[in-house]
Amino acid sequence: MVTLKQIEEFIASEPIAMVGVSRNPKKFGFTVFRELKEKGMNIIPVNPHAGEIHGVKVYPDIKSLPAEVKGLLVMTRKSATAGVIKEAMEKGIKQIWIQQMSESPEALKALEGTGINYISGQCFLMYYKPHSIHKFHGKLKKFFGCWPK
Repeated sequence: MVTLKQIEEFIASEPIAMVGVSRNPKKFGFTVFRELKEKGMNIIPVNPHAGEIHGVKVYPDIKSLPAEVKGLLVMTRKSATAGVIKEAMEKGIKQIWIQQMSESPEALKALEGTGINYISGQCFLMYYKPHSIHKFHGKLKKFFGCWPK
């Protein structure tokens, strides 16, 4: 079970890199990136097929990220997540959030017992300055006792 301490530790690890940022403004990966930037998060996009997204320099892969990156938000297809986790571990990233619906059994198994703070099965937008539907979902989780403690 994910704890509130884990979530707070992840959020405090800015700058955070985001793998799975889309160039397409209609895709969830673009929407999340734009929303986090607008909320003031120091977030760095990773996409091997773009040089710039939403006016921000994009890194082609995890190994090319600046050394100050300590956190990684993973928003990839399940089939790509285990490879992303492997790269993050090789880079020495100790804070990893695998967005709900991106987790794979292989990725989660690779993280077990590593000492890495990892979160999965949760929507990041519900915890980082939530508004609209994410704020409502958070209230529902609290009401039904499903909010991390």
